[in-house]
Order: sequence, then C-alpha cells, then structure tokens
Amino acid sequence: MTVKSLGNPYSPDTDLRHGAGCGCVQCQTHGATEQIESMSTEEMVGRVVESAIVRSTFGQNDLSRRSFLGAVGGGTAAAILGSVLPIEKVKAAILDNLGPPEKKNLNIGFVPITCATPIIMAQPMGFYERYGLNAKVIKTAGWAVARDKSLNGEYDASHMLTPMPLAMTLGAGSSAEPYIMPAVENINGQAIVLANQHKDKRDPKMWKGFVFGVPFEYSMHNFLLRYYVAEFGLDPDKDIQIRVVPPPEMVANLRAGNLDGYLSPDPFNQRAVWEKIGFLHILTKDIWEGHPCCAFACSDKFAKTMPNTYGALLKAIIDATQYASKAENRKEIAAAISPKNYLNQPVPVVEQVLTGRYADGLGNVLTIPDRIDFDPFPWHSMGVWILTQMKRWGYIENNIDYHKVAEQVYLASDCSKVMTDLGYPSPDKTYKLHTIMGKTFNPAEPEAYVDSFSIKRG
Repeated sequence: MTVKSLGNPYSPDTDLRHGAGCGCVQCQTHGATEQIESMSTEEMVGRVVESAIVRSTFGQNDLSRRSFLGAVGGGTAAAILGSVLPIEKVKAAILDNLGPPEKKNLNIGFVPITCATPIIMAQPMGFYERYGLNAKVIKTAGWAVARDKSLNGEYDASHMLTPMPLAMTLGAGSSAEPYIMPAVENINGQAIVLANQHKDKRDPKMWKGFVFGVPFEYSMHNFLLRYYVAEFGLDPDKDIQIRVVPPPEMVANLRAGNLDGYLSPDPFNQRAVWEKIGFLHILTKDIWEGHPCCAFACSDKFAKTMPNTYGALLKAIIDATQYASKAENRKEIAAAISPKNYLNQPVPVVEQVLTGRYADGLGNVLTIPDRIDFDPFPWHSMGVWILTQMKRWGYIENNIDYHKVAEQVYLASDCSKVMTDLGYPSPDKTYKLHTIMGKTFNPAEPEAYVDSFSIKRG
C-alpha cells in the first residue's frame, strides 16, 4: 500500500495533502512517494506527529512548506524545529496513549450533503489511512436511516445532525442509547430557499399557509426554521406546515410544488438556484453566525470498547476538518467529494457552496467565504441551546439537567486533546454566549431562556 500523506514532512518533494486513491492530476501523474508496508504502528504515528507539527508550523500551507524546505534543506529545518519544539516527547506521549486500532475496517455512514465534507473527503484524500484505518464511507438516504443503522450496529460511527446524539441519548424519537459527539463537522452552511413564484413574498409575515421542508425533526434546520418564523410572529405548528423531506428529495419536491420552500443542507440550496426553480432567501449564518449543524458521532459503547480505534478515527476526522477549514483547499475538496459515490453533484454547484462565491437566484453573484465553515470543537453551550429548543417545542416534556446532558454527549475534552495533539489551537473553555437574531443566549440560564419566548409549546 502507498500512502502519500505519510511522506517525509521535511522533503520539499513530498506533497502531504493527499492519500492513496486520490484522483487529482498530481497524484495520478506522480503516484505516492513512499512505500509504507514496512512501517510499524509506532513509526506511522511518529510520522503523523511530525507531519502535523510541520504542517501547523506553515499554517497548513503545503506550498509554503515545500518552498522553505527547498531553500534551507530538510535537515536544517528539522534541526530548527527540534531546537524549539519537543517533537520526540510529543511522539512518545501519543504512543504511550495510543495502541494499534482494535478494529481497522470500519463502516461510517453519511448523508450526501456538504456538511459531511470532512467525513467524506477523509476517504478519497487519505485521512483515514493516515491513522491506520480502512474506513468505508457509506451513502445513506436520510437521517432516520442513519440513526437506525447506527443503533443496530451496521455503522461503527456516522455523520449526524448535532441534535441527534442528544435526542438518541434521551430517547427522544427512538430507543434511548448513550451516544457521544466528540466533533462538530461544519458551522453555518445552510439556507432558507423559496420557490421562484414567491419572490414577492420576502417578508416572513407573508408565509402563512406555506409548506416547508426540513431534513429531520431533530435537526438544526428544524430548530432554526422554527426560531426564525417565530421571531416574525408565526407559530411554526399552526401558521405553516413543516414536513420532513430527505435532503436529496428537496429540489424535486420544490419543483413539483409540494413545498413552498425549505431550510436544507447544501448543496441542495444551491442546486435549486442551479436548476432555476428557487432562490436563497437567507443564509443561516445570518440567523446565527457560527451555528453548528452536522457532526461526527458514535455510541458510547464503541468509544469505550475500542478506545484506540475511536482515538484514531477522531484524529482522522479532526485533521480532515481542519484541512477543510482552509479556504485555499476548498476547490480541491469540491472535486474530491462531488463524484457519484459521494455527493453526486455538478462540481460548480459544490464549489459555489464551499468557496462562498455563488449566485443567489435573484440576479446577484455574492462572495461570502464563510457561507460554510469547518470547526470541530463541540461547545457545550451549543448543546444547551439545542436542548432549550427541544424543550421549547415539546420534543422534551420532562425537566432535564441541560448542562449534564450537554457535557455527557458533547465530548469537548476529547476534541480538545486531539486538537492539541495534532498541533491545532483549542478553546480553553466550553461555554460561551451566543447571539441568535440579535438575542443573547446565556447557557447559564436555560430555563429562563425558554420562558422568554412568547411562542412555544406548553
């Protein structure tokens, strides 16, 4: 097996960005640079640590790294870094805590949306291989299927919506089983789309009687849509209809007139514009800047019974998420995740989403680089906000300990440790204030927040 991403980080001739099976022109032309069949687990982990430190030193810019090494030489660069960073101690510390994966062959579910970018791209771009895993990402029709296949053990881990592990742990909508979410996949990245015949109804107060699609009940899409229309005085359970529609079916339902609009993951917002049947009413980042959407999740049992596999998988996901956060990598990623076995979308549609330069369906071409972004840290305060909305709309009927549940499910400490191990900056706290449509959410007072809304259930 050849894995280019395990190449020598001190060589100016090595490209650290790609893995075995990468279909880019460079990899097809030059192939992998090193044979690793003879590398032990310790050697592979050591190489990964060195690679992460070197890449972090150059701000994840591989062109800068190669240019510098070409000028000063790999030996000199290694000596410089070694004089200021305890690289060998870092490698030793990680090896002390990470043995070989108990299970290398993994099934990971994903729904074909751009929110799943890190989980998807980690296969064609070699991130799973980098950490000694043979992971197969499996396209899944919708969230109910992803949940059920996870609960019955068909998936070792899965791409999930950030409210799902909370709901599964509480037994809301399914049997109760402890689930954990150690990493967020994306922040922002959604939009409200309206059918073209509603271009004269940009004011949400005019939406009474509209039928909207959301991908799942336990989704940020559902909770953000409810929050948004309620702020304009509409009761989402009385004044509009909200239907669960799998993301790949959103565009067809809009075209057929079954929906007046939807709050959906991309690329289906942009696909409606591409098909000339809808327009972007508002990006969800303009409802809540930096809101979470999708995540990497698995059962608590998986993490505890296979800790090395769990640790390696989390490293792969976080490393891929950080790579996706770099604007200069977005076109490369769009090409990697657009093929039929992944998103099955035209590359220009996915590029518009990931790069943030896009047509809005109203005659404008906009440039908003953080239309979608990628940040793995699972803030406990985000979990508490989601729980307040579940309580607000009757998805939770009994009193709960918001902070206890959020901290049980959102494993910020695991994420922080891996981010630090890989050389990425990590927050030094897990709670913060959030602003949604101009209203501040203080996670220290969740019940008061729920009570502050005039439109709610119960």
